[in-house]
Amino acid sequence: MGIKRRPWALAAAPLVLALLAATGCDSTPAARANPTAVPTTSGARSTSLARVCANPAAGPAKAPAGAVTVDPAVVGDLAAKTKSSPPNTTFWLRPGKHRLDPDRYAQVVPKKGDHYLGAPGAVLDGGKKNQYAFSGSARDVTIRYLTVQRFVAPSDEGAVNHDSADGWVIEDATIQDNSGAGLMAGARQQVRASCLRDNGQYGMNAYKGKGRISGLVVVGNEIVGNNTGDWERRKPGCGCTGGIKFWAVNGADVRGNWVHDNRGTGLWADTNNNDFRIENNVLEANDGAALIYEISYNAVIRNNTIRRNNWVEGRKAADSGDSFPFATVYLSESGGEPRIEAGTDKIEIYRNVLENNWSGITLWENADRFCNSPANTSSGDCTLLVKKTDRCAKPAIAKAPLYADCRWKTQRVDIHDNRFVLDKSVVKCTVKCDRMAVLANYGTYPDWSPYQGEGVADAITTKQHNRWHDNVYVGPWKFVAHDPSRVLDFESWQGMPYQQDAGSTLDPRAGG
Repeated sequence: MGIKRRPWALAAAPLVLALLAATGCDSTPAARANPTAVPTTSGARSTSLARVCANPAAGPAKAPAGAVTVDPAVVGDLAAKTKSSPPNTTFWLRPGKHRLDPDRYAQVVPKKGDHYLGAPGAVLDGGKKNQYAFSGSARDVTIRYLTVQRFVAPSDEGAVNHDSADGWVIEDATIQDNSGAGLMAGARQQVRASCLRDNGQYGMNAYKGKGRISGLVVVGNEIVGNNTGDWERRKPGCGCTGGIKFWAVNGADVRGNWVHDNRGTGLWADTNNNDFRIENNVLEANDGAALIYEISYNAVIRNNTIRRNNWVEGRKAADSGDSFPFATVYLSESGGEPRIEAGTDKIEIYRNVLENNWSGITLWENADRFCNSPANTSSGDCTLLVKKTDRCAKPAIAKAPLYADCRWKTQRVDIHDNRFVLDKSVVKCTVKCDRMAVLANYGTYPDWSPYQGEGVADAITTKQHNRWHDNVYVGPWKFVAHDPSRVLDFESWQGMPYQQDAGSTLDPRAGG
């Protein structure tokens, strides 16, 4: 399932997507996220932290009227009572540690509309024996005020909503110390005011196999310490980790979350995602990039506080001699696409504060990565930009319109009114941590590719409507254009032929 993160690597992806239908997102805030103001040294407005792990909301101390009471002293009581009760039942879990039968496949299989409410101190514990906590295809299940921990889901699978059923609500929950993903996601799922902490691979894996997820809401959560299994080291280049990973999600509202101290990327939208709104989050101290948007379309990224990200992975790459501008916000083969219905036809990045990260924003397009290229393992209909009857096959690929439509393009990206602050004494770096970039590689592969040479680098740099403007830079920033070898000062970046950052200012003396 993973995408290799190294930008020049040959990457595999589930290359399936027809024209997506637009889906609206719920915009109601998670009032119980317990926000706390975050100061910034840049003088910009503060953003709030969702400190839900330290301050979890308490559930009802008594069983609600009509609820089925679940006894922690009876092993398997929750699964048994769920099985014997009709749909739309409310279950109240008493305080204490609830266990399933010790069989690895023992699990709770809800019915449509079931509600699970934890009393203060109610924990569902897999004992490092059970693989799954809640599974099955039932829709509209709610889990609130419950801690779910120590389940051992296999990699790429999840403990909660294992089968990616639709319409689930996870609210005021703590999902921690599980292998694999803490939870999976289905269409119209809402994850609110919850703590996704210290899970082995992902906090949440928004993946539905051959299906697609629409209308996903992720609001007011704390997403911290995930990928304890260090999967990128165990499977180098797997692209299979993150605080949250999104696959083929059409319509996502990712708002007011505190995404921090994850081993790897904070938020990663990877392959055929569309219509994302990522706003008012605090993304900080993740080992890798704060945000990756890869082979995806149409997004608004605004009003986020992004700081101290990518120190581990950026420094590792720099120490190895890698010249690529690894950044804290990384767009790879992603752009605005007017032919797909969404709330915007661009990727717009604005009113964010990026402070003391390893570099800033990188826009990248791999010249060798296109439909039916050996750089991708899937053949056939691999992008929404190709008609179902067409193939991006070797004999046809050089002919219009397929020549234009067989690429995932980094295009129509509008970066404005952001504040970029860099103090190298804080980041503890001297070189390669100060880059803002728009670039591609020299096309070489395969030998029949029509994208050989500098054509893609020329296009992403000057022809695909990628634009920085009206930003504020504080610190010794440098700029990379066209390819990794072209490192520019601010004046050259603003001048011909790049003409970037009109209306922007740079103070190189401040920030170290």
